[in-house]
Amino acid sequence: MPETDDIKDIDKADAEPTRTMKFAVLSQRPELYSTQRMVEAIRLRGHECHLLDYRRCYMKIASHRPIITYDGESLEGFDAVIPRISAAHSFYGTAVVRQFEMMDVYCVNGSQAIARSRDKLRSLQILAKKGIGLPVTGFAHTTQDVQGLIDMVGGAPLVIKLLEGTQGIGVVLTESNAAATSVIEAFRGLDANILVQEYIAESRGQDLRCFVVGERIVASMIRKGAPGEFRSNLHRGGSAELVKLTPEERSTAVRAAKAMGLRVAGVDILRSNHGPLVMEVNSSPGLEGIEAATKKDVAGSIVRFIEKDSLEGRRGDRSTHH
Repeated sequence: MPETDDIKDIDKADAEPTRTMKFAVLSQRPELYSTQRMVEAIRLRGHECHLLDYRRCYMKIASHRPIITYDGESLEGFDAVIPRISAAHSFYGTAVVRQFEMMDVYCVNGSQAIARSRDKLRSLQILAKKGIGLPVTGFAHTTQDVQGLIDMVGGAPLVIKLLEGTQGIGVVLTESNAAATSVIEAFRGLDANILVQEYIAESRGQDLRCFVVGERIVASMIRKGAPGEFRSNLHRGGSAELVKLTPEERSTAVRAAKAMGLRVAGVDILRSNHGPLVMEVNSSPGLEGIEAATKKDVAGSIVRFIEKDSLEGRRGDRSTHH
C-alpha cells in the first residue's frame, strides 16, 4: 500500500509503554465505532480504560479540590482524557473537560480548543489570521444588502451554510444569484447566522480528510460526493479512498490543527486552483471512514501519542488563542 505521507511503520514497532495509565474516554454513545476503537486501542496497549457518558458527570467547582462525580463515584487518579464531545452537547461536554483540566489531568484536546473548533466563524477567523488558505467567506445575520453579500464572495455559484449545521446539514449550493438571494432571505427569516462561501468548482465534490495527531498526519483520505451531490460527507452517501497528500497539503493540515489548539483533529481540505483551502477543523473526527479507507490503526496512533505527550507535562491549550 502506498504511503499517504512521510509516516513509515515506526508506530507499529513502538516499544511497550513505560507505564500503565488510567484513561477516560468521554462519549455519550458507547456503541459508536470510534468510541469502541478508542477503548480497544487503550486496552491493547495494556492501559486501564473507563468509558464515561460526560452528560452523567456532575461537578464540584472549588479552588482547593475540584471534583467530578459519576454515578455517585468520585473520578480520581486519571492520567489522560480523550474527549469525544457531540456538537449537540458542546457546552456541557467542554465544561466536563475543563473540570478535568482543573484537576490537572492531561486532556488530548483541551476545552478551549474544542469550543473554538465548534464555532465555525471563530475557526475561520483564527485560520485567516494565521494565513491559512480558506474559501472566500462572507458572514451575515440580517443584512438588507443581500446582493452586496453575494458579490463579496464573487457571485454565484456559491455555498450557503447555517452556522450551526453539522455533517452537511444546513448547506446549500446555489447556482444563480437569484437562487442565492432566495436562500439567504429564507435563512434570514429563520433568524439564523449564515456563512456564504465561494464554490470551488475544480474540487468536483471532493475533499481531503487529513487526520492530524500531534505534529503529524497519521492517515488521509479523499472523500467523493454521491452522484449529483456536492457534499462529500460519508453520512450523506459519499465514498472514500486512500490519498497521497502533497507537502503543501500536509503542512496546511498540521498548521490548521495547531492554530485551533487541537492535538487530535480531522482537517477537511479542498484542492483548488490556488492551493489547499481549509473548510473545517474537527475536534472529534470519526475513525470508521478513515480506518476503513486507509487500513491504518489511527486509534492506536492516538494512544501512543498520548503516552509520550502526557509524560512531557503538557496540559491545557496548545494554541496562543484564548
